[in-house]
Amino acid sequence: MSERWTPSSWRDKPIQQVPAYPNMDELKAVEAQLAGFPPLVFAGEARKLKRALGKVAAGEAFLLQGGDCAESFGEHSADNIRDFFRLFLQMAVVLTFAGSSPVVKVGRIAGQFAKPRSAPNETVGGVELPSYRGDIVNGIEFTPEARVPDPRRQMEAYRQSAATLNLLRAFATGGYANLENAHRWMLGFVKDSPQSGRYEELSGRITETIDFMRAIGLDPEAHPEMRTTDFYTSHEALLLGFEQAMTRVDSTTGDWYATSGHMIWIGDRTRQPDHAHVEYCRGVRNPIGLKCGPSLKPDELIKLIDLLNPQDEAGRLTLICRFGAEKAAEHLPALVRAVKREGRTVVWSCDPMHGNTVKAATGYKTRPFDLILAEVRDFFAVHQAEGTHAGGIHLEMTGKNVTECTGGARAISDTDLHDRYHTYCDPRLNAEQALELAFLVAEQLKRERIARGRPMVEAAE
Repeated sequence: MSERWTPSSWRDKPIQQVPAYPNMDELKAVEAQLAGFPPLVFAGEARKLKRALGKVAAGEAFLLQGGDCAESFGEHSADNIRDFFRLFLQMAVVLTFAGSSPVVKVGRIAGQFAKPRSAPNETVGGVELPSYRGDIVNGIEFTPEARVPDPRRQMEAYRQSAATLNLLRAFATGGYANLENAHRWMLGFVKDSPQSGRYEELSGRITETIDFMRAIGLDPEAHPEMRTTDFYTSHEALLLGFEQAMTRVDSTTGDWYATSGHMIWIGDRTRQPDHAHVEYCRGVRNPIGLKCGPSLKPDELIKLIDLLNPQDEAGRLTLICRFGAEKAAEHLPALVRAVKREGRTVVWSCDPMHGNTVKAATGYKTRPFDLILAEVRDFFAVHQAEGTHAGGIHLEMTGKNVTECTGGARAISDTDLHDRYHTYCDPRLNAEQALELAFLVAEQLKRERIARGRPMVEAAE
């Protein structure tokens, strides 16, 4: 931290996952134009999220983070945003009510457009082209024209993020999130699923509770916390030129904030301590996420924590663990012990998606639900054994009725994947699978609460 940080100091560092733009002058022009655009989020909102995550770090709340693997321009619609938001509300209310845990809600939305790739090029039918890196960079169509990185796509990503945020804020504060609407949040295709009965029973209990509160004079209309919610956005800060363009000074504190989203994270492929992505993220005051994969050693993690959170600020750093079902129990304990030994304050979150990607016999990339569940269970078991707080879950999910992950209550099979395989990149849980997982996580939270010997009743901000 002895080196002076500026929004552009990352440009002097080595960097991974950089698109090969053919016209650098055009890229600079786009970034300069973006730098003059209004911020997408505000510093005060990021600080509020940080305070809420501080409660998660203290074991007083739970983080639900999820959304699309990669947002697309073609699927941007009000209906898709609404369906995602009401699924998120359903999951949050399951975790809050059944798990007796306040939930901090953070979407992978309104900015999750860029994707890291394992190789710069891909070959199909003997033809080699640049890899698809997300709609903010190039097109998914396998043609030479679509795969050329185009800086103008950053403008479209900004516009879509702004429109998405506008609708999300309306949903969160305009009455849609009112707990009295809990029974109306059920998505149509989930109504005949094995999860519908459990959710309807829970929403009925919420309605009875609200009716009781109203009977004793506590009207939800007089208590905004019952009819509105705080909802935050997040994405991987991969395209640093875009992030720099959206970096602004907060007029009230003089601190720098990334205004592209409330929370940004560093991927497992770009977490090198002396590289550009860590350099950029260490200087902005937003909550920061750090993906932790099986190759991360305990001493390397402590070094990264020192770089990203030198003041040990509660809520600043979320460690998003992505090992895979067969590796979580092996790799996670050493990291937890190292952080505990050094007395660092972090949020521990489980990403059970990225380490459990397999290729089905039918050729589709998928994620078996039983492996996802196994990693979640191991995550909770490790934290219970170490006396630490399993603080959150990080999912790739959608409110659409897709068939991309196998298993779950409906037992989607490999041969079902082709029916509705719509993802632009990685397979996502559909609404039914995501809700099923929420109930299973709620059960883990109950066990944790009992083991800790005290209820979790404080409200997260």
